[in-house]
Parts: sequence; structure tokens; C-alpha cells
Amino acid sequence: MKTLIVEDDFTSRLLLQGILQAFGETHISVNGKEAIEAVHIALDAGKPYNLICLDIMMPEMDGQTALKNIRNLEEKAGILASCGAKIIMTTALDDKKNIMSAFKEQCDAYIVKPIDREKLEHQIRALGLIS
Repeated sequence: MKTLIVEDDFTSRLLLQGILQAFGETHISVNGKEAIEAVHIALDAGKPYNLICLDIMMPEMDGQTALKNIRNLEEKAGILASCGAKIIMTTALDDKKNIMSAFKEQCDAYIVKPIDREKLEHQIRALGLIS
């Protein structure tokens, strides 16, 4: 599994990387702009991400905007949202507005911080990325 962790907080990046590197290659972006560039490069190389863990509150570009742009990149590459990267929003925001907005822009799951290993692994299993 190839994973992109999009997180501006150093401790959260380390935690996610510690959990996810056991399942394969992990890459890091510290904001939405870097995430879009990473996804673009991966798509151009024919090696797209299987999983993207995406924070919402970040500098440069927030996660909601990045999510929309990632889905647009996939669409331009001929990838249907249901066949694209599985995107899990990993954020401290648990209000209905942000949750509904994320699902409207086609995220696959939403996990509220602090990230729990069991909850994250359960969600990845539910998305069919690990057994």
C-alpha cells in the first residue's frame, strides 16, 4: 500500500507514519499544496496513492480544498472517485459542517484526532486496503 500523509503537525505526522509504514511505502506532505503536487507526480508516473490521510487545518491550502483538487486530478486522469485513492480525513474538527463538506467532496472516511491505532487500522480494513 502506498500512502500519502498530509499533516502540518510534526507529532501527528510521526504517529501516522509509525502506524502506516508497517503496511507499505509512506510519503509526507506538510500542506495541501504539497499534497496536490505529490498526487500529480504519482498519477503522472502511473503509481497513484492507495491511501491519503488528510488533515483539514493546514497552512498554504486546507484539507477540504486539497481533497477537492485531488479528486479533480484523478478525474482528469480518467480515474473515477470510487476507484481513486481512499482518502481519510484525519482532523481535530468534528463539527457537522466539516464532516458533511468532506463527504460531499468524496472523502472515504473521517477520523477525529487524537488518532487511535486500532480505529485507523479498522478503517483501513473497512476500505479494503489491508486484510
